[in-house]
Amino acid sequence: QVHLVESGGGLVQAGGSLRLSCAASGLYNMMGWFRQAPGKEREFVAGISANTLNIWYADSVKGRFTVSRDNDRNMMYLQMNVLKPEDTAVYYCAAGHVFATAPGHYDFWGQGTQVTVSS
Repeated sequence: QVHLVESGGGLVQAGGSLRLSCAASGLYNMMGWFRQAPGKEREFVAGISANTLNIWYADSVKGRFTVSRDNDRNMMYLQMNVLKPEDTAVYYCAAGHVFATAPGHYDFWGQGTQVTVSS
């Protein structure tokens, strides 16, 4: 059983930055970040393969967010720059076997961390 714990969320003004961390109890081939805003479906943000050679981003965050992972420490990160109010959501860390943008393809989830961007 893989356990995932997110941290690093908070309140930031538009244009600011935050760095999210995800601590995993094991190593999984595929890890990703998702987010869910109130009243909306959970959406894919970024994904990264175990060898870090394959990285994917949602169009809405390309050029602003950077996903990375440290396999020695079983950690994944999401550096978020130039934050916008529409980035406000609960951000979740997820782990799975293959790349997918659909949440249902991921086997394990963290509890989420709130990111709030004020205008």
